[in-house]
Amino acid sequence: MTSMPGHRKIIINNQMLRRHYNELRQGDIVLGRVSLRPGEEHLLLDLVERGVLLIPAALPQVISRSKSMQADVFAAWMPPLTRSIHDVHQLLDAMAFFSSEEQVITKLESKNAGLGVHLWSSIEDVYTHATLGSLPFPFVLQPFHDGARDVRVIVIGDFIEAYERHNPVNFRNNLHFGGERRPWLLTDGQLEICRQVMARGKFPYAHIDLMITSDTEYLLEINLRGGIRGAAIGPQEYQEMVAARQQEILEELQGMENDLYPNPFVG
Repeated sequence: MTSMPGHRKIIINNQMLRRHYNELRQGDIVLGRVSLRPGEEHLLLDLVERGVLLIPAALPQVISRSKSMQADVFAAWMPPLTRSIHDVHQLLDAMAFFSSEEQVITKLESKNAGLGVHLWSSIEDVYTHATLGSLPFPFVLQPFHDGARDVRVIVIGDFIEAYERHNPVNFRNNLHFGGERRPWLLTDGQLEICRQVMARGKFPYAHIDLMITSDTEYLLEINLRGGIRGAAIGPQEYQEMVAARQQEILEELQGMENDLYPNPFVG
């Protein structure tokens, strides 16, 4: 832990955060993504309510942990009919928009690397498994777009890298499931989606998954961190760039306060 003039605390890792959690007060700063156990998201709310500043902000940290929240917050950018399903009543409402022969995708909450993604032959199969307890709530429901392309975009400040993930034998294109990496040149429209989504969710940097169809593109997922397997950028360089971006935000915050209050720690 470091201190700024005027005894403002800056927490620089999760061990320090846990140790000093109840000591933090308005104006203190937590630098870096907060590591949370399942069900501990309320700690971020508590920090924000106490006036503790988070870099990244609490909103992208919570969004990154919840696929259902992403479906709600980013509905305008996701494939039509994408929705979060929290109970059987929401599922019944959603069933009215799908034909009985239409394939659909579900994504389990808090699962990554394609491990929680399932393809169903019909919405009726989803209903059966959900009501029998083998498909836990909440989950994200989406239409299945056969043949759509999966593009991973990494954005850290001015750094942008994009590549397609393709698996000829599995609809899950994640490299974890044997997918292959292909270079991808983002169009202006695809880059604009990334910028808009990051602005909406207050993401200072992000891993973004886009679905590219024959006539348009959609957001699939966004996260503050993700696997960089297949990326040209290496793990060490990636971590250094994220740390530099966080430090840049910290310095911008300090500069804004100095402009508003030229001598903020005097007296």
